[in-house]
Amino acid sequence: MFERFTKSARDAVTAAQTYATELGHERIGDDHLLLAIGSSAGSSAARALTEAGVEAGALRAEVERAHGRLGNDDADALSTLGIDLDAVRSKVEEVFGAGALDSGKPRRRLGGHIPFTKDAKKVLELSLREAIRLEDRSIGTEHILLGVLRAEGEGHAALQALGVDAAALRRTLEHGEAA
Repeated sequence: MFERFTKSARDAVTAAQTYATELGHERIGDDHLLLAIGSSAGSSAARALTEAGVEAGALRAEVERAHGRLGNDDADALSTLGIDLDAVRSKVEEVFGAGALDSGKPRRRLGGHIPFTKDAKKVLELSLREAIRLEDRSIGTEHILLGVLRAEGEGHAALQALGVDAAALRRTLEHGEAA
C-alpha cells in the first residue's frame, strides 16, 4: 500500500513517528498523523487545516493535553493559583531524582521503528479507500486527513476540540478547494 503514497504522504507518516517519539509515546497514533499533516508546509491537507482555523501549535497543544501533558496555558492557570509548576518539578526531582515526572522514552525497537496504534492503522487503511472512492491513483495527505475524519479517533477528537467543522473540512478536501 505504501508504494501508492505520494512523497508528502510518506513524509507525513515518517514525521508522525518523530512526533510520537518526541512526545514519549510508545505507538504512532492517528493524532500523530494529524500533527504531521498539520505541520507539513505546502500540502493540500495542511492548507485545508489552516483554512479551517487549525494552527500547528494549537494542534500540538491539544494532542499533548489529550495525552495528559501540561502545556503553557496550564502552567499559567496554575500560577494564578500561586502554584509554580517549575518549583514543583524541581522539588519532585530533588526528592525522587531527575526525570521523575517524565513519561519515559519508548522502548527501542529493531530498526528504530515504533508500531502504529489500531486507530492509526485504520486511518491509513481508510486513506486508501478514500483515494479509491475519489478515483485518485495515489494516496496523498488529503486522503490521510479524510481517513482521520472518517475514523473518528483521537485525531478527529483533537480537531473537534479545536472547533473544526469536520463536514466542511471533508467537503474542502473532497473537492480540492484548499487554496
